[in-house]
Amino acid sequence: MCAGSFRASGRRCGALPDCEERISWSMPTYWQGRNIIHFAANKKHIGLYPGPEAVAHFSEELDQRGLAHSKGSIRIPYSYALPLDLVERIATWCQETGNHA
Repeated sequence: MCAGSFRASGRRCGALPDCEERISWSMPTYWQGRNIIHFAANKKHIGLYPGPEAVAHFSEELDQRGLAHSKGSIRIPYSYALPLDLVERIATWCQETGNHA
């Protein structure tokens, strides 16, 4: 698994077709008039930063999948299969609701 998979998931299936890729807060970011979602490769995990509202909205599913999360961030260990379906739904939710990183 790599951070490049996040980039592909944002484009795959039209999840974020009109967003630009930018660097914000030193992280790859999807942007459309505002930051939609950030991600970054860390020492032991991929960090996904959709903002606190998104984490709260998806917290039950994150818990069911055993993914660590805190206010505004989700940590996906490198040993864990990248949940692209969940990443796409979170990114789309952030874009559609205006709740963002």
